[in-house]
Amino acid sequence: MANRIDETFSRLKSAGQKALMPFLTAGDPDLQTTAELIRQCAARGASLIELGLPYSDPVADGPTIQESYNRSLAGGTTLSEIFQMLSQVRSDCQVPISVMGSFSLVVRRGVEKFIADAARAGVDGMIIPDLPLEEVETMAAPAAAAGIHLIMLIAPTTPWDRARQIAAHSGGFVYYVSVSGITGERTELPPEIIERIRGLRDVTPLPICVGFGISRPEQVKMVTSAADGAIVGSAIVRRIQQHTGDDRQSMIKAIGDYIEELANAANQ
Repeated sequence: MANRIDETFSRLKSAGQKALMPFLTAGDPDLQTTAELIRQCAARGASLIELGLPYSDPVADGPTIQESYNRSLAGGTTLSEIFQMLSQVRSDCQVPISVMGSFSLVVRRGVEKFIADAARAGVDGMIIPDLPLEEVETMAAPAAAAGIHLIMLIAPTTPWDRARQIAAHSGGFVYYVSVSGITGERTELPPEIIERIRGLRDVTPLPICVGFGISRPEQVKMVTSAADGAIVGSAIVRRIQQHTGDDRQSMIKAIGDYIEELANAANQ
């Protein structure tokens, strides 16, 4: 069975379109809402979804996402419940989903079991920011056997030779980190992003998606002028938190409106 990520980027390329990938924290404010948000994002133009697995000591996440992890954990969210929720979503939603989490979560569950559980839940990709390149084979082979892509991150400071090595171990797409440091909304993105993305084209044939710091339609448009997709996280998580006091459907619609605006910007 073909991986949904590959199918999606192939379809987008044929249509001359770019991807918007929203980030959601699993269980913030609760898993039922997360499931509805996944469906809403898919319905409003998101090509793929990145789902954060809450962890008490996040790796590269800024305060907005850290706080969402804390809220999710305080609500009692467990990894087993997240996988169960995804299995239910798969009954009526086929948007590609990549989970993002610490390698500690994988090790705690056991690499084989984590991957098997993720595969049964319909996960298409895994983003493990703190997985060292030197240890990538501990996950790469079993993930590939399960039909799941291991998606690697490349930073602005990564030397080209090492970027080539990282990209060679990546599947589905390469995640280019637009700015050094942690996640979070930024008023401006570094102008050298475009040049860096073009340089990555010489390093890998995979699609390139850019994340960290992107929150505005004009930033999505800038990034997707060179990249294959834009990843938006903190701005979505912040809006979810702001609307959590509203009734659920009002919050989901507000997030959907924002996703549609960003998805439209990706293809202007």
